[in-house]
Amino acid sequence: MASLGVNPSRTPQGPGPGAASSGFSSPAPVAGPREAEEEEVEEEEELAEVSEGSRNLNGELMGILDEINPQSVVTSAKQDENMTRFLGKLASQEHRQPKRPEIVFLPSVDFGLEISKQRLLSGNYSFIPDSMTATEKILFLSSIIPFDCLLTVRALGGLLKFLGRRRIGVELEDYNVSVPILGFKKFMLTHLVNIDQDTYSVLQIFKSESHPSAYKVASGLKEGLSLFGRYAPSLISHYKDLPEKQLWHDLAIITSTSQMWAVLLVFLSQTVYGALGLRDACRSLPQSIQLFRDIAQEFSDDLHHIASLIGKVVDFEGSLAENRFTVLPNIDPEIDEKKRRLMGLPSFLTEVARKELENLDSRIPSCSVIYIPLIGFLLSIPRLPFMVEASDFEINGLDFMQLREGLTLHSLPHPLPDQETLLMYQLQCQVLARAAVLTQVLDLASRLDVLLALASAARDYGYSRPRYSPQVLGVRIQNGRHPLMELCARTFVPNSTECGGDKGRVKVITGPNSSGKSIYLKQVGLITFMALVGSFVPAEEAEIGAVDAIFTRIHSCESISLGLSTFMIDLNQVAKAVNNATAQSLVLIDEFGKGTNTVDGLALLAAVLRHWLARGPTCPHIFVATNFLSLVQLQLLPQGPLVQYLTMETCEDGNDLVFFYQVCEGVAKASHASHTAAQAGLPDKLVARGKEVSDLIRSGKPIKPVKDLLKKNQMENCQTLVDKFMKLDLEDPNLDLNIFMSQEVLPAATSIL
Repeated sequence: MASLGVNPSRTPQGPGPGAASSGFSSPAPVAGPREAEEEEVEEEEELAEVSEGSRNLNGELMGILDEINPQSVVTSAKQDENMTRFLGKLASQEHRQPKRPEIVFLPSVDFGLEISKQRLLSGNYSFIPDSMTATEKILFLSSIIPFDCLLTVRALGGLLKFLGRRRIGVELEDYNVSVPILGFKKFMLTHLVNIDQDTYSVLQIFKSESHPSAYKVASGLKEGLSLFGRYAPSLISHYKDLPEKQLWHDLAIITSTSQMWAVLLVFLSQTVYGALGLRDACRSLPQSIQLFRDIAQEFSDDLHHIASLIGKVVDFEGSLAENRFTVLPNIDPEIDEKKRRLMGLPSFLTEVARKELENLDSRIPSCSVIYIPLIGFLLSIPRLPFMVEASDFEINGLDFMQLREGLTLHSLPHPLPDQETLLMYQLQCQVLARAAVLTQVLDLASRLDVLLALASAARDYGYSRPRYSPQVLGVRIQNGRHPLMELCARTFVPNSTECGGDKGRVKVITGPNSSGKSIYLKQVGLITFMALVGSFVPAEEAEIGAVDAIFTRIHSCESISLGLSTFMIDLNQVAKAVNNATAQSLVLIDEFGKGTNTVDGLALLAAVLRHWLARGPTCPHIFVATNFLSLVQLQLLPQGPLVQYLTMETCEDGNDLVFFYQVCEGVAKASHASHTAAQAGLPDKLVARGKEVSDLIRSGKPIKPVKDLLKKNQMENCQTLVDKFMKLDLEDPNLDLNIFMSQEVLPAATSIL
């Protein structure tokens, strides 16, 4: 089976047989040996140069080439110029080992989001029953395909389009027979870690909360209590990965008005001067650090030119005062002259009104000029009797604006028409001509910003440096802490974690509610994530091995818009882990199966764990927190070194339950749900009854109704039956006592006797 790579905006690549793609020019005439050698050297140098530029645009490109080796690379024709040249040179290398891939360009419309979704839903999947509805297909496919990643959806849409055009596997069939898809194979690069959107939310890596004032930010959201919020790097970090053209295109849209350009130029001026100060500071620091050396070298004198240019042209105080772009004096004599005329505005407006009156209809006795902010200068004319229809208000050379209190308002040209706008445009072009250095400033400054944020958090919160060992399979954490929970709790009890090798790959954690099981699971996931992104971690020691993905089933993000039950969301999250987890993956599951009845939930949990355990040494690293004590009591999991049972240590002090929040080996004896219910404020009678029923079920004894409640119900039923007898009219000739006894008395007998 051919291996295919696809990407709509980046470009996966790989090897495999195939001719150079259509879209490249035909080969040049054959040259002599010496000329061919010179051309080959020149081609290699050019390819190396273009390849270096491509790495800046897509750092994963060469890694995908080396690891996946696809037969064909399918990408969008709407591609970055450097990337297009790189792919062209790649496809034209005849002596590449392994053999060059086929590069296929498709129209960008073939990677559209909606059309890609339609192709995915209408695909011919041999592993999906035809009876499934569109919603059921989405649910099934979402466990295999990350629909929350729009780039992946677009890429798959383009890949299916390519397969349909080539008719792979169905070349001799009718055209209405679509290409059968036997399955999806997911490639994970060795240096990347897969974390889906649910995991980011569950572990509170990012968490949005409603801002008290929705006007504070554009979305009405703010960063809540999250790992990102704790580090709090500046907003400049969000722009570091934007392509240069896209960044400045977006800025041009945002600043399409002179007012916004004035604000942007103030921002640019401050940014440039700050960047120059940052450059000077980095030059005084050890140049053995790559980032300091890059900042010292890349922050060129173009920054001085930009700052000087903006400072010499823009009148910042005037721009803010007039709410528009204005320039300093002595930049343009014509603008200066008109500004001087505007200083005598009253007499100037009178003169303008006198001149306009000369050109108006002789029936108009008078006019005046008024100025309205954000609209401009308007000519005010009294409404005359003949002005009835809309056409009556039209005056040659003027635009009718509105009718107000018997006056007609017509727009006039601004005394400073387009000169300042033209200067603003020229200044914009000068700044954008040096956009490369500004993009470099954003990139390097954001890197430094993130590193400073990580260092600051490590210093303030007492984090330690983790060790990364690619040869180690798993994680080892000594006295780890939850980085967010320790902020909220008065005291936090640290816990250690060790998973790796062939022992304890599946850890089943039991314990009472509120004993800290969920916090422990999140703690393991967060410390692993922090170490992988290069941060110090909240632990005495930590050694992180090769982890390729983190999957979670801890918290269900319910939404009416999803149209899914809580249990279905839980199943979908677990299905993602089952279908994608490898021996190097970390899987965190909390209280799975509680969304359905106890027997079915217990059976599903046991089946999922047994599925992973059957893989032996290739089983993922799994942490399962559960209150299904029957999982252990009924021995539903196979015995062996792969399974380790842990519990949260507690102690009963009379009727109280004391939590130690300490993980230890063993199995909890009870879930102590009654204690949690009492803490939640349920009435004592309900708590006592619940505990009584729980004890009867556990001991296998029959459950009898409460006598007081039963007696009360009997009296009420008797009274109801007596009332029915009293309402009988025995003298009624239509009364049938047999019907009354069979329909009223006998059915009530079981609830009375």
